[in-house]
Amino acid sequence: MRILITGSSGMIGTNLGLRLLAEGHHVFGIDRRVNPWTDRIPTLLQDLATPQRDFRAGIGGAPYPPCDLVVHLAANAKVYELVSEPYRALENINITYNVLEYCRAHDLPLIFASSREVYGDIHRYITEETRADFSFTESPYSASKIAGEALIYAYARCYGLRYIVFRFSNVYGRYDNDLARMERVIPLFIHRISRGEPVTVFGGDKVLDFTYIDDCVDGIVRGITRLFRGEVVNRTINLAYGEGNTLIRAAELIGLALGRRPEIIVQPAKRVGEVSYYVADIRRARELLGYQPQVPLAEGIQRAVAWSHGEQAP
Repeated sequence: MRILITGSSGMIGTNLGLRLLAEGHHVFGIDRRVNPWTDRIPTLLQDLATPQRDFRAGIGGAPYPPCDLVVHLAANAKVYELVSEPYRALENINITYNVLEYCRAHDLPLIFASSREVYGDIHRYITEETRADFSFTESPYSASKIAGEALIYAYARCYGLRYIVFRFSNVYGRYDNDLARMERVIPLFIHRISRGEPVTVFGGDKVLDFTYIDDCVDGIVRGITRLFRGEVVNRTINLAYGEGNTLIRAAELIGLALGRRPEIIVQPAKRVGEVSYYVADIRRARELLGYQPQVPLAEGIQRAVAWSHGEQAP
């Protein structure tokens, strides 16, 4: 299969691209930055947020090789940064529009990377896919993902787009240590705890559903296969581990993996735009994709720590 990946230089894009190449697929990546971890994924450097009109060859006239399916991962992804710079949420919407127009022009199915952020800060703790209540929207980032989903559903109705929307949750693991570009909580905690520096948790009772990268990629690959075959079409699916853990527990597990006792500073208030509770309902992923996450947080953190210190880890 020939697969185009937007955001191919990110953590999920890199792991997905390498997995697909290893399975014998042809992969072409688009990103606005060079991949810092590998040169094995052929990549066109391009800013997909620029408004475009001509999608016959690619986006903005850039020549794309023929492909069978698009995996759209590209986005400005740090919630708190988009609170400070909301224009980046608009860029996310522009990117998705451009990708959708490319898919429309070439009649291509689409995998879209949405987020658990679309559920907002859940007060009823309901995460079944059809029960998302957008009145709980917490941030410009979550609004950009809701807008992206809405565009996809509209393109499906108006133009016959075939899609799967995946709502990811706190993906972590290999190729996730580019802290100069974006601070994700697990690699940031690994970085600080390994140096004996304190870590700050905003909300001691904050619970999130952490998903190890290999489980995430396995779900995406299952989705690619079933969407391409027409077996699962036009569905929105939570893709996560399905278990909640506090940030304090994550920090403690990192300390155990590093052989250090972490200094954890707990701040009572969450930052603007951030979600304080999320545990995914993953029954639909199991039923439609045969998805069975394999890596609980304790094991995933051991793998992430080993990888970040240059050790061989799966």
